[in-house]
Amino acid sequence: MSPGRTRQRRPRNPDGSMTLFEHLKEFQVRLFRAILGVLAGCIVAYFFYDQIFAVVRRPFDLVVEEARAQGQTITLAVSGVTDAFTLQLEVVLIAGVVLSLPIWLYQLWRFLAPGLKSNERRWAILFAAVATPLFLFGAWVAYQTMPNLLHLLLGFTPQNVANIINVNEYLGFIIQILLFFGIGALIPLIFVMLNFAGFLTARGLLKQWRWLVIGVLTFAAVATPTADPFTMLMVALPFLAIVVVAVLVMWLNDARRSRSRGADPLANLSDDEASPAPEPVVVADDLRPSRIDDEVT
Repeated sequence: MSPGRTRQRRPRNPDGSMTLFEHLKEFQVRLFRAILGVLAGCIVAYFFYDQIFAVVRRPFDLVVEEARAQGQTITLAVSGVTDAFTLQLEVVLIAGVVLSLPIWLYQLWRFLAPGLKSNERRWAILFAAVATPLFLFGAWVAYQTMPNLLHLLLGFTPQNVANIINVNEYLGFIIQILLFFGIGALIPLIFVMLNFAGFLTARGLLKQWRWLVIGVLTFAAVATPTADPFTMLMVALPFLAIVVVAVLVMWLNDARRSRSRGADPLANLSDDEASPAPEPVVVADDLRPSRIDDEVT
């Protein structure tokens, strides 16, 4: 290559299609940028480690105060030489992933977007925008109800027995509960996605409304393992509201789909049903070709 020439990028196809090598190269670039974003988040989390860990252990501290008032001993502890280092590494890594959420989600979107149609991109952006606050809402509910859950589980400790909990086990437990509630809050959004894909209707979902209510109440009972029904209802009502909003969105989408089918008669046909045959074209007698040349005069 001569010094005066510059290397130019190969232009992409207008429809966004790429070869296998281009897909692998694009995946490598997006993954590298996502990892850089996570590392940047980990660096920020390292300088705020004490504040982040204080937020993580706050539900446990509330339970410890009640246990001390009742004469019980409950404490967090590290049992190995490297446990303290492992704990800080896990907290920094998890916090870095959370802080860099917009970065690696954007890189994931840029990798998937070329393979989607214009309408699919629009719905994907909408679902992603709704899924993030729903997941955070479920995680927030789990964090608020964590003291009740810890109080129930640690309440089985016998009298005059110290409950020494490994801090790494506590961290894994609280992460599992946050993920469980965060994913649980996304279930109504999954219903909406199935509806837009044509696999579920609002009428079909409402036929199972009893199971929906029982499922939400069971979910709230797990979240608040206490005998107080008022607390359980306070947790169940927001989740029921999310389900109601999801059903309304599904109902509106079903109505829109019914109107479009009414305007297009062929839209009501199933995949294995034949479309109506076109009417035959009648040719007038005077338009038919004459056979004068074949007649004998």
